[in-house]
Order: sequence, then C-alpha cells, then structure tokens
Amino acid sequence: MTDTDNTLTELNAPTQASEEALGEGGVTVEDPLEVARTEQARLKDQLLRVAADFDNFRKRSRRDIVDAERRVREDQLRELLPVFDNLERAAAHAESATDVKALLDGIHMVLRQFQDTLGKLGVERLDAVGQSFDPAMHEAISHIETANFEPGAVAAEAQAGYRMNERVIRPALVVVAKAPAAAAPSAPGIETDA
Repeated sequence: MTDTDNTLTELNAPTQASEEALGEGGVTVEDPLEVARTEQARLKDQLLRVAADFDNFRKRSRRDIVDAERRVREDQLRELLPVFDNLERAAAHAESATDVKALLDGIHMVLRQFQDTLGKLGVERLDAVGQSFDPAMHEAISHIETANFEPGAVAAEAQAGYRMNERVIRPALVVVAKAPAAAAPSAPGIETDA
C-alpha cells in the first residue's frame, strides 16, 4: 500500500468517537449530558426573557398608576378652580363694596358652590352636634358640663370633619357633653359658708 492508499483508508475509516456516537443501525445517539446542558441553556434564556418581560410590565404598571393618580388630581382641581375664581371675585368686590348684605350673599353663594363641588367629588361633611361621640369620626378637644345633651354626645363642633366615599378624611374636632356635677350635699354637723 502506498501513502495515498493509507491516507484514503484513514479518511474512509470511522473515528473512534464517531463509532461511539453511532448506535444500532447507524443512528446517531446524543450524549445525555450535552442534551441536558442544551436544555438548561434554553431554559435559562427563557427564564431571563420572562424576568425581563415581568420587570418591564412592573415598570409600565407603576407608570400607569402614577399617570392615573395625576389625572384624578387634575380632574379634581379642575372642579375646584371655578370656586376659587368666584372666591377671588368676591374678595376683589369686598374691597369696594358698600353693601355688606350683598357681599355676605355672594360669600354664601361661593360657599354653596364649594359644598356642591365637594359633593360631586364624593366628599361630605360629617354630622357631629347631637351625635354620640365616635372616635373614628370625632376628635374630642374638651368636655363640657351640660344638661342640653346626653353625656357622651357631641355638644359643640370646633372644626368640621369630612369623609370621602365612607372613609374619614379629617375627623371633626368636637366638645363632648358630660353630666353636670350635682351640688355637693353637706354632711350633717358641718356648716358651709353661704
């Protein structure tokens, strides 16, 4: 055999590695470790893509929430601006007004407009006077002895409270009634100065 024949024989002869890869019937059998590594790489890539998609979704959701909150605040402010405009007009008119009654009527109109606007926004004033003291809606600033109200009832309101959609925004500052102190009876044998 010549060198050329030896080279052709070497080229045509299957290598030991290729013989190991061939199974019965000449079908290629893959290394299970390589299959597992390929699958692991594929799953890792898929996991990284899902994580990136979720991170983008989370950022987009946050941005959407901030935008929605901003739009709600802008809508509420848009509702309140006409009240502010009318209040400015009343203040400008007050400087030159000679008719106090007309000025007072104008202020009451602006006040009604403000209350109506708050109603549109779902804000309502809490009823306090005459109601039983409720720490969820009232904040007691003092007590007063009175027979006009039941003990534990709100006798006076120092500052109005408000709620929005059944949630208290600001509790009312109130004065709570307590029973009047009874005149102290004098003990027998003890004289009191009259």
